[in-house]
Amino acid sequence: MCRKTNIAVLISGSGTNLQAIIDACESGKIDGKVVVVGADNNNAKGLDRAKNRGIPTFVIDYSQIIKSFKDNQLPIDFNLKDVLSKQSIFDTESDPEKVKLFMMTRSVAEEKLFNTLSSFDFDLLALAGFMRILTPYFIDKVNKDRMRIINIHPALLPSFPGTDGYGDTFRYGCKVGGCTVHFVDYGEDSGPIIGQKAFEINDCDTLETVKEKGLKLEWELYPHCIQLFEKLYHHR
Repeated sequence: MCRKTNIAVLISGSGTNLQAIIDACESGKIDGKVVVVGADNNNAKGLDRAKNRGIPTFVIDYSQIIKSFKDNQLPIDFNLKDVLSKQSIFDTESDPEKVKLFMMTRSVAEEKLFNTLSSFDFDLLALAGFMRILTPYFIDKVNKDRMRIINIHPALLPSFPGTDGYGDTFRYGCKVGGCTVHFVDYGEDSGPIIGQKAFEINDCDTLETVKEKGLKLEWELYPHCIQLFEKLYHHR
């Protein structure tokens, strides 16, 4: 009998998708278990959802790390030239010094993040409302020989990447909205798509009702896609 997939989850806020993942693991819809939940701030209410289920939690305080950054804090395995050559978050018109500083400060937080996660022997890293861009430095450390970071996005990618997918969809006047689960690569919501769900947007809908429709689908789609990953993982 194959062992269950160990799932690590990262959050920044209320953790409703985290709850959907936990519930799906407990009900058997996912042949896996959440082994740890991390956040980038101490105020992430979703941490309580994990604690209530006896799941270990941790916080890497990104804001404090970025605020106190010094060059001598850079990880010894961090290669700025390599990271800059891979990233596709920022375009060629972006201020190169600001891009460099972004990658360096995040690498300090990401080293702490990776080292903490590694102690839990996870197979899959699920981003569930984690509002931090991951750099190639972290992505490469996690992936090694295959993609194993996934994210849920509030729009039907490749349309409307970024932080406000439902808002962008609604303001554009789309008649169909949805959500997407995808692998994380070096760009902004640009990785291979695992699954999508769509819903109709009616004339009477508001931004709030669009978000409500989307969230309900997210809670179905994310566990389904994690189970797809689990089947692929154990058949490699």
